[in-house]
Amino acid sequence: MGKNHKVGLGRALVKHHNKMILESKEKGRFYRSQEKVLESVTDINDIDAVIGQADEAARLFSSDNPVPNLLVDQGSSSGVVSNITPLVEMREQQMIEEALHASSLQVPRRPPWNAKMTFEELDTNERQAFLIWRRSLARLEDNDKLVLTPFEKNLDIWRQLWRVVERSDLLVMVVDARDPLFYRCPDLEVYAREVDKHKRTLLLVNKADLLPVSVREKWAQYFRHNGILFVFWSAKAASTALEGKTLDLPEERVSEDPDTNIFLREELLSRLQSEAEAIVMMRRQSDRAPTGVMVGFVGYPNVGKSSTINALVGQKKTGVTSTPGKTKHFQTLIISEKLTLCDCPGLVFPSFTSSRYEMIASGVLPVDRMTEHREAVQVVANRVPRNVIESLYKITLPKPKPYELQSRPPHASELLRAYCASRRYVASSGLPDETRASRQILKDYIVGKLSHYEMPPGLEPEVGMETISESEEVTESGSESEFESDEGDIEEDAMLEDLKSFDLANGLVDLEKKVSDASKKRAEKAPHKQHRKPQRKKDRSWRARNQEEDGMPSVVKVFRKPANTGPVTVR
Repeated sequence: MGKNHKVGLGRALVKHHNKMILESKEKGRFYRSQEKVLESVTDINDIDAVIGQADEAARLFSSDNPVPNLLVDQGSSSGVVSNITPLVEMREQQMIEEALHASSLQVPRRPPWNAKMTFEELDTNERQAFLIWRRSLARLEDNDKLVLTPFEKNLDIWRQLWRVVERSDLLVMVVDARDPLFYRCPDLEVYAREVDKHKRTLLLVNKADLLPVSVREKWAQYFRHNGILFVFWSAKAASTALEGKTLDLPEERVSEDPDTNIFLREELLSRLQSEAEAIVMMRRQSDRAPTGVMVGFVGYPNVGKSSTINALVGQKKTGVTSTPGKTKHFQTLIISEKLTLCDCPGLVFPSFTSSRYEMIASGVLPVDRMTEHREAVQVVANRVPRNVIESLYKITLPKPKPYELQSRPPHASELLRAYCASRRYVASSGLPDETRASRQILKDYIVGKLSHYEMPPGLEPEVGMETISESEEVTESGSESEFESDEGDIEEDAMLEDLKSFDLANGLVDLEKKVSDASKKRAEKAPHKQHRKPQRKKDRSWRARNQEEDGMPSVVKVFRKPANTGPVTVR
């Protein structure tokens, strides 16, 4: 054989390796995209997104602070200026628009595909379908009567969801027990049915240890009435049990009812496996148990998907953090030969009504990235009762003014300044460090230190809200009558005293007085004033007055000095 004609096993392996590299480079976009770390994109930095966020903030401000109608009601005898706000009408119109466009608010669908399609064709179809979905949501954002929350805008994150939905036999949607309907996405359940008509969705109500048994019973009644498959669960309690410890729960949160009881680790695993096997047998139309099933976990960020999977597996397999969006790729975990779990990255689904600040307070958007902290803290102040905040933080919040509604929630500025004063949080400028205080308060609310929970619609909230609204109407009417009856007795000094700011009401009056006194003293001790002699008042008491008051000028007495006779000689 010639020198240039080389034949051998090593040369064949090298040629095969080079051929595989060339083929992978032709498909290379897929491999290059896998090298990048997936990041959740709910905010876009281009100018169009910035303008959209400004429009959203303007709409939120106009809805929260409507322009008052300052026209004088000629029919009223008092002639007082009326302050009628169309807030109720705006909310009604918004609800009508939401119901009208509810069908347009969907999760993106994966276009039809098959195994014979190339990667380029599949990628092009997915991008076109995703672009059409983005355009449909952009039309909703242009509607001034609708407020669309931030949602996931990264196509690769939605691709993770598509894979999990297609692979899973049973889809588990993890929600927060304090507000399950906020974290539930009904259209995702519809999409799962579109992929497979036998596929079902289980609502895993996590953090159920934060709810009393009475509230769990009402939520169970609501889920059964609407045909929702649900399970109460606590990843924290399960993780504590794996460590050999027990989570001490109050008596009001311990239940023996199977519908309201918090499932243990073994109970939840058996329930998931039985539900998934029932779906597979229904799909195959046979009574033979399948060899293996897969259960997928989906939901919003920071609701406890990864914590739940770690508790079910028995060891840490996925990263867990309080910052939303820790999980980047879906991953499968084998529990046994018959059960496999699939964890999906958290997604922010598009929805109506809830603002950006509510999503920050709920832990969906990162707390450390917020720029407007007072609005998010105001959400917490509106939800948590005043006495709960005062007892937890050992602070005293300012009481409402006499002319305000006594049952109003505290303002965010009042809560933040009281919190900063108790913790001595001061910024470099010398002002209260409200940013640090707001982050701490929001994290306490997300973790559950500030107890709060929502009631299911149609049961207690309507009755409670009617009672509250009636009491508010009675209070307002009573206050108006009292104001009209005592209108003439209100003094101007008292009103000015009530209108003092929060700083003056929290002990800063003395500080201001001390500062003013010190400034006066410094002014008196100024160098340019030291050379001036103090002015003496002239003594005019020697002048005689006219006692008769007859209009004649008074006689002035003249005093003369004794004549100087010279020095006095002392003998």
